Amino acid sequence: MPEPEQPDGTGNPADTEPASTDPASRPENRTVSTNENITRRAPLGSAIAQGAHMTHPGPGVMPGLEPPAAPGHESPEGREDRGAVSGTAGVNGPVPGGPAPHDAEGAARRRDASAAATGASAATGVPVVSGVPGVLGGAALQPQLDAFLAGHEAELIAFRRDLHMHPELGYAEHRTTRRLAERLRAAGLEPVILPKGTGLFCDIGPADGTTVALRADIDALPLQDEKEGVSYRSTVPGVAHACGHDVHTTMVLGAGLFLAQQAEAGLLPGRVRLLFQPAEETPGGALDVMAAGGIAGVDRAFALHCDPRIEVGQLGLRTGPITAACDKVYVKVTGPGGHTARPHLTADLVYALAKIVTELPSALSRRVDPRSSLSLVWGRVSAGSVANAIPDDGIAEGTVRCLDDEAWHRAPEMMKALLQSVAAAYDVEASLEYVRGVPPTVNEAASVQMFRDAAAQVMDEDGVVPTPQSLGGEDFGWYLESIPGALARLGVRTPGAPGEYDLHRGDFDVDERCIAVGTKVLSATALTALWDGGRPGAAESIEGAALA
Repeated sequence: MPEPEQPDGTGNPADTEPASTDPASRPENRTVSTNENITRRAPLGSAIAQGAHMTHPGPGVMPGLEPPAAPGHESPEGREDRGAVSGTAGVNGPVPGGPAPHDAEGAARRRDASAAATGASAATGVPVVSGVPGVLGGAALQPQLDAFLAGHEAELIAFRRDLHMHPELGYAEHRTTRRLAERLRAAGLEPVILPKGTGLFCDIGPADGTTVALRADIDALPLQDEKEGVSYRSTVPGVAHACGHDVHTTMVLGAGLFLAQQAEAGLLPGRVRLLFQPAEETPGGALDVMAAGGIAGVDRAFALHCDPRIEVGQLGLRTGPITAACDKVYVKVTGPGGHTARPHLTADLVYALAKIVTELPSALSRRVDPRSSLSLVWGRVSAGSVANAIPDDGIAEGTVRCLDDEAWHRAPEMMKALLQSVAAAYDVEASLEYVRGVPPTVNEAASVQMFRDAAAQVMDEDGVVPTPQSLGGEDFGWYLESIPGALARLGVRTPGAPGEYDLHRGDFDVDERCIAVGTKVLSATALTALWDGGRPGAAESIEGAALA
């Protein structure tokens, strides 16, 4: 994440730095040949300037203000009407402008072919692969994953430690990309390296059905690793995996290897796309993935993020906004300058700057719905050099954060108008540089429910816990501007561990048992999203959903 999440409101977030001071290189000024090259969907609205747009209910809709759900569609609480007809009005209905969902007959043929190819248990009728049930519904999913992890967990932990020892900053993740590509090719897959040379995506399974994306970020932070007594401490001075991206990468790799086995056995009813994204902390990597066609044809996207406040074995879920938009603003004020003895003969620039700093945040917050949590907070104010001279220029720098997509898109123009109004009252000139960072990450209700249903198959009963909103930024939000999906928080804290932990600290570490948990959750979530209907109705058991 570009900065540490602080659900309890404590601590000082580290802000996302723009990739470059050159306006042409900023995310909002990036151009692509057509929007269809990014999403394969028709352009919509002002979000095109950001390289993304909304094609589903979610971003921009305040909780409690959603339009009434038609029969068979999701309610604001995140559960569809159980009277919905599976595959038509349920959660796996077609995404506007996206690929048509696979037909039920085709899916049934694949299931029948899988059963014929692998054999079936005489007692249960469940296909058996290498002595383990092959149709991963209900209780059959857990033993399949346990069998996979029995042979791969040690490898995955070693892979995570290798990444942890060799962290790389955004757009410099060459070694990380190479290691991922080598392991995926060894599994018989064909990874596609992104045009800038770091990051990749990789498809698993047939292309004639639903496509689900699992995303990991692969970059590290410019922090010194301060851990003591571990063999996998960073070997790169001033660079560390202090946000858990090495863990995210390893979990998506693990899920990919497991799903590749299922695809090879003919048990995957659609396609899973692994997204290994560079430069999340910069940010900008998500836009590069999109520009390279990384989410073209994808129907739904999922991601996990480490949370050191949640114990290992638990999954934090939330419907609606889970992280905030985070932009940077730079205000410059100019005037003629003069002597402090005669402010009436000039423009009192310091006073004018003070009024801008105090009035803009309050005025801005009153132009939008209070539930959007739009806030402007200054981090640097500077003017003048001596006590008895009114300076001729001054600056103020800060961040704008917001949980509502619509308010986020309106913020630059609102702030510009308010700035000019205050500056004119004190006869100074003011200019605004507004640098887009990331949009809010708004979890779609149906996707959150898929996380929940998947977790029920692979975690303890108390494994799913609510998680609060954070005003930290996360560029997974760019994907959710174009396609539905959800980000969940994965517990990485050792149960009973003393002290408080947070992200973006030099001593950050995880309980490595979380790697197996995350691999299970991502695998089960992808499978839940792929099979017809997404999840079972009230009278249908999870086995009936035919998870593969």
